[in-house]
Amino acid sequence: LLSQFDPDNTGYISTEKFRSLLQRHGSELDPHKLEVLLALADSNSEGRICYQDFVNLMSNKRSNSFRQAILQGNRRLCSKALLEETGLSLSQRLIRHVAYETLPREIDRKWYYDSYSCCPPPWFMITITIVEASTRVAFFLYNGVVLDRFVLQVSHPLYLKNALLYHPQLRAQAWRYLTYIFMHAGIEHLGLNVVLQLLVGVPLEMVHGAARISFVYVAGVVAGSLAVSVADMTAPVVGSSGGVYALVSAHLANIVMNWSGMKCQFKLLRMAVALICMSFEFGRAVWLRFHPSAYPPCPHPSFMAHLGGVMVGITLGVIILRNYEQRLLDQTLWWIFLSIYVIFVLFAIFWNIFAYSLLDLKLPPPP
Repeated sequence: LLSQFDPDNTGYISTEKFRSLLQRHGSELDPHKLEVLLALADSNSEGRICYQDFVNLMSNKRSNSFRQAILQGNRRLCSKALLEETGLSLSQRLIRHVAYETLPREIDRKWYYDSYSCCPPPWFMITITIVEASTRVAFFLYNGVVLDRFVLQVSHPLYLKNALLYHPQLRAQAWRYLTYIFMHAGIEHLGLNVVLQLLVGVPLEMVHGAARISFVYVAGVVAGSLAVSVADMTAPVVGSSGGVYALVSAHLANIVMNWSGMKCQFKLLRMAVALICMSFEFGRAVWLRFHPSAYPPCPHPSFMAHLGGVMVGITLGVIILRNYEQRLLDQTLWWIFLSIYVIFVLFAIFWNIFAYSLLDLKLPPPP
């Protein structure tokens, strides 16, 4: 149909002709796609529509020109809100719920609702959670059955004798800055992290994809262990709190920044509950760090990983969650925060190489 209004094959038609097409054939389109097409026409400042934009929209792809048009904000939402639609199946209600939990704009929620196919599923958060839980349980059983000593205390010498957790004496083993997430200080530590990363991480991955969410999570994990190596140099680190706090803080910050647009139910109460849970877990970590160890001179684990995760969440994480379906490469603030993160990582690497010997610290004995 568009070719009839573009006899010269320029690839463009006027917005007036485009509107007439929508009015004539709008009943044949999905109502959400029709609304997106109307938004594209309303937001177009050049007075013409690209045929390729139309093709991309109909095939569930959003071009850069469409993203820019939506960002201008001069759009009209004609049909009823997605939340008011009835007769939805259980899976459709779940997808709608996830959209309202994570996205602040109605047009993005409708776009996500129409385009989400659960392929691929949110595999990253589910996989990392299963691996963390199974590793922690397996190590606990190993200590109990093989070593005849069930150990939960991180400061216990038997607990420290593994190749996963971060220990200042073994900081040259680079994998420990990441693999420490598979060990936890106890069942309550593991349980709270698992609950938070499933309740928050899985919906975020469903919307933003595994690549973005895994980047935030891993960046929080690495920042957490590096923060410990810089600010709490004599302590070991265990737990996935760095990655979990990166995701949760990014999500909460995104809600606060887009408060009026977020339509999730009981958002104030749920934010309060999330903050209370995070504060409780962080308070427990601070208390444990300064509590006298039952097995001196082995210290308790540090709490600085939590703060490293929060810093990643409110910088890189916020940019990723705010720019749904937009190219991060085109975002100036993204490059600024990414540069800051890289500079911190490089600083921490050099700090670990030189500072420990220069400061002549008394480190706990190697496990």
